[in-house]
Amino acid sequence: MKSITAFTRLAMACSLSLVAAVPAFAADVYPSKPITLVIPFPPGGATDVIGRLLGQKLGEKLGQPVIIDNRPGAGTIIGATYVAKAPADGYTLLASSGSTFTVNPSIRNNLSYDPIKSFDPIGIPARTGLIVLANSAVPVSGVKQFVDYVKASPGKYAFGSFGSGTTAHFAGELMLAKTGMQMTHVPYKGSAPAMTDLIGGQIPFSVDTVAAALPQLKNGKVKAIAVTTAKRSALLPDVPTFAEAGFKDIDMDTWLILVAPKGMPANVKAKLESTLAAVAADPEVQEKLKAQGFDPAYASSAAASALIRKEMPIMKALAESAHITAD
Repeated sequence: MKSITAFTRLAMACSLSLVAAVPAFAADVYPSKPITLVIPFPPGGATDVIGRLLGQKLGEKLGQPVIIDNRPGAGTIIGATYVAKAPADGYTLLASSGSTFTVNPSIRNNLSYDPIKSFDPIGIPARTGLIVLANSAVPVSGVKQFVDYVKASPGKYAFGSFGSGTTAHFAGELMLAKTGMQMTHVPYKGSAPAMTDLIGGQIPFSVDTVAAALPQLKNGKVKAIAVTTAKRSALLPDVPTFAEAGFKDIDMDTWLILVAPKGMPANVKAKLESTLAAVAADPEVQEKLKAQGFDPAYASSAAASALIRKEMPIMKALAESAHITAD
């Protein structure tokens, strides 16, 4: 009986060890099934276009299809929350803008995800600058003339953005705070209506992404004042920065980031990171990013995490000083 009992115990121990080994084995062969890439924006926008490009290229390198799942709404919160609550196995990813991680926590209470605790950053494949634009009939050219023009009539002029509490809104408020200008913010529901009113002269100025501004700048329907980044955009090398005119603390852009639910197996996270780095280095991908108005500016998982932690308090302080809320 003792020998049978010992044998039974040995068999049970082997079975348990095999069961325990299953998750590790599953992670070792990742990916073994299709991956879902959630994009918290409607189809057709810049983030969606870039997200689909990344999904296609990631799928090619990983050997499994990447299925795009658009989950727009509530300022990216719906899609981000869905991914935050998904299993941390590498099969559900999120491609979103930096506002999901730095702006939303600054303007919303009781957020349904934590920008740090809910996600593992995989990397940043691209960034796009923000730019201050003017209606072509406004008699200003360059930063100094723009600032002097607005300061001469405090509160008379307005600037539009693609929404209240967006990165464009934040960049505009940062511009006002650092230059001493007084302007009224006019929020729109997206870049398209803001650009339409800028071209039509309903608003004299706006802040938008370089990606959205490029086509209108090329056809001469609007003119560029300055980018809101510390360095000139590679896509608009002739457009100056505010820093060049002496306003050195104006530095804000927007970026596309790929994340996964917190707690992935280390080897799965490493594989996703290395694959994204390879995709971002692909010349074809870089050319397509540029065509969409994005600067190919890859940042690793660690760099992406550091950027989120750096920008969160900056956005929080700006939201408080400018009284920016989600409403």
